[in-house]
Amino acid sequence: MPDFLRTRIRWILIFWMFVVSAIAYLDRVNISIAGPTIIQEFHLTNVQMGWIFSAFVLGYAFFQAPGGWIADRMGPRFVLAMGVVWWGVFTVLITLLPPGAGGMIILLVAIRFSLGIGEAVVYPASNCVVAAWIPSAERGIANGVIFSGVGLGSGITPPLITYVMLHYGWRSAFWVSALLGLVAGAVWYMVARDTPREHPWIQKEEIAHIEAGLPQTGAAGKGKLPWSSILGNRDILAVTFSYFSYGYAAYIFFSWFFIYLRTVRGLNAQDSSYYTMLPLLAMAVCSPLGGWVSDRLTKRYGKRVGRCGLAMFGIGLCAIFLALATQVSSAQLASVVLAGGTGALYLSQSSFWSVSADIGGKSAGSVSGVMNMGGQLGGALTASLTPWIAKQFGWTQSFLVAAGLCALGSLAWMVVHPEGKSSRQMVHRD
Repeated sequence: MPDFLRTRIRWILIFWMFVVSAIAYLDRVNISIAGPTIIQEFHLTNVQMGWIFSAFVLGYAFFQAPGGWIADRMGPRFVLAMGVVWWGVFTVLITLLPPGAGGMIILLVAIRFSLGIGEAVVYPASNCVVAAWIPSAERGIANGVIFSGVGLGSGITPPLITYVMLHYGWRSAFWVSALLGLVAGAVWYMVARDTPREHPWIQKEEIAHIEAGLPQTGAAGKGKLPWSSILGNRDILAVTFSYFSYGYAAYIFFSWFFIYLRTVRGLNAQDSSYYTMLPLLAMAVCSPLGGWVSDRLTKRYGKRVGRCGLAMFGIGLCAIFLALATQVSSAQLASVVLAGGTGALYLSQSSFWSVSADIGGKSAGSVSGVMNMGGQLGGALTASLTPWIAKQFGWTQSFLVAAGLCALGSLAWMVVHPEGKSSRQMVHRD
């Protein structure tokens, strides 16, 4: 390995987590592109397809905390590699089902639920990597890079899956998704280690830099946290509630943005597809940008400003954009405003994961798993509640509810103290 890379092993791991993050979203979004074909081939209704979509979200949400707990104890290197194998298997299982098989809907729901279980380890495991490998002052940009993979994965899925489907069929598209994941997982297992001192390529200078920058307060450097300390901690509960509101708003763009532009704003299919890309681009740009800004502010003013303050600003700004979009008459301008809301939301992304790593320390996987479970439950709620509100009261009210939740999620950061009393007094178990 070249010498200049030997002092940057931590950034090689962060880059590969970015790759895994992108592929994880490819594997979860591919079914939405292949959905119409699957519905036709398996003789499903739209309602049944909705059950299949929801099965993944529920499996993903409910296994966040257990996945984080496993990553804390078995290490992110092994857990993430096995997770990639797991979701590769359940990605291709759906392609092996013959049309007309008995209990088809039950099998499809079970497969997607199991896929959600496998993918649930991704971000809690990545937070274990951040907690062990990344100095506190660099965690904003590190998490920003990791989560920019969400925008990349969501963005490349439609053209990639569509191309493979048109030329080789939808089953081949799922096999390609699984193969990409297995390759990424194999590379991860070769290059990753759970801690810097375990890595054969790392130099002493980088180890010293990492260890000097790890937080020395709160849970860092101490034993693992019992669930009673995690679930009873005010800071963790406030961050989890804020991430619930975050997930509620974010999943509007994942689930309903294209449909909103087509059916409510009246854009044609081609224009809708173009404007649907705007939120994804905003995610990809603003996630690392927010991480960079967070690190700069943290270095100068401390974590209350750099982490909590930026998160409060980003989610609060998203609330404003969501409310403003309902007052814009132009469909194109409304799309741009809503994309601005997505960008504002993702400015705060790295703060959530940086703070949960700082508070959790050696239990960063468990703490971030609890937090991410809140975010995914928010996403599951918006998938069904948003169209219901729109049907009963109109789409304006749907977006205003999301804006209101974002405002509350922003205010929740006022009580969070990453280096404060609540974190210092957490009980540890060695």
